[in-house]
Amino acid sequence: MDPEAETNGTAVTEFILLGLVETEKLQSPVFVLFLFAYLLTVGGNLSILAAILVEPKLHTPMYFFLGNLSVLDIGCITVTVPSMLGRLLSHKRAVPYGACLTQVFFFHQLAGVDCFLLTAMAYDRFLAICRPLTYSTRMSHSVQWILVAVSWACALTTNALHTIALTTLNFCGPNEVNHFYCDLPQLFQLSCSSTQLNELLLFGLGFLMTGAPVVLIITSYTHVTAAVLRIRSVEGRKKAFFTCGSHLTVVCLFYGTGIFNYMRLGTEEASDKDKGVGIFNTVINPMLNPLIYSLRNPDVQGALWRVLVGRRLLN
Repeated sequence: MDPEAETNGTAVTEFILLGLVETEKLQSPVFVLFLFAYLLTVGGNLSILAAILVEPKLHTPMYFFLGNLSVLDIGCITVTVPSMLGRLLSHKRAVPYGACLTQVFFFHQLAGVDCFLLTAMAYDRFLAICRPLTYSTRMSHSVQWILVAVSWACALTTNALHTIALTTLNFCGPNEVNHFYCDLPQLFQLSCSSTQLNELLLFGLGFLMTGAPVVLIITSYTHVTAAVLRIRSVEGRKKAFFTCGSHLTVVCLFYGTGIFNYMRLGTEEASDKDKGVGIFNTVINPMLNPLIYSLRNPDVQGALWRVLVGRRLLN
């Protein structure tokens, strides 16, 4: 921290996002690639939502949560990618201070809900496989909505703390963010005031938002695995493992990249690895989720086929 910068009365009013590439020749291919990824992600998740709505077989708690997850995936990529595409088109990399903080708020809000929703989905699988006789009462329609509402409320609480703590920091310069969207670790590096409290808050709340859900998910799937192995039908075991395997794949991708990005204290400079993890968090994970959940799932595949070609062609 520069003492002269701290006493300087000049405040940063905008940040310069350096983006993924600085060479102009590479900006056009990056624009096309990310535009395609954005359209594919939004289209894929909207298709999952449409399939859940039109297919009666998918009117179950598991697919209710999956529909909410698709909404979050669309939100996460929409918060970051369109603004990046706009900067590539306009060749303007400046982002106002308020817009940068707004992006941080919405991205972490959606990612936080994702965190808790994945835990609710693991709990749903535990009840469905390990407590089938009481499943309909324990996972009623009202309980589903309560779990979603609690996920939003918990995420909003932790996100509000991060946002309030971020507004207490002073930014006197430099103002170049070595990333393609505004995020907490990169903004901490630009602050001319102490970020120790912010980093401890990020680590502490991050540990609660990842540690507790991961423990609950592991516990749930330990019981689920034991219950599935007791199923005599080979076909029944395959179906249960495929369903749970899809969710576990999404969990590993989401928490793996999240832990790498936010649970590292003491890093001094942003690197290309941070940008790579950012691409996973904002683009690749939301794009892969529809594919993962539809893979080897005949109910989802059939519903998606009806959405794409229409019911009349199938009758």
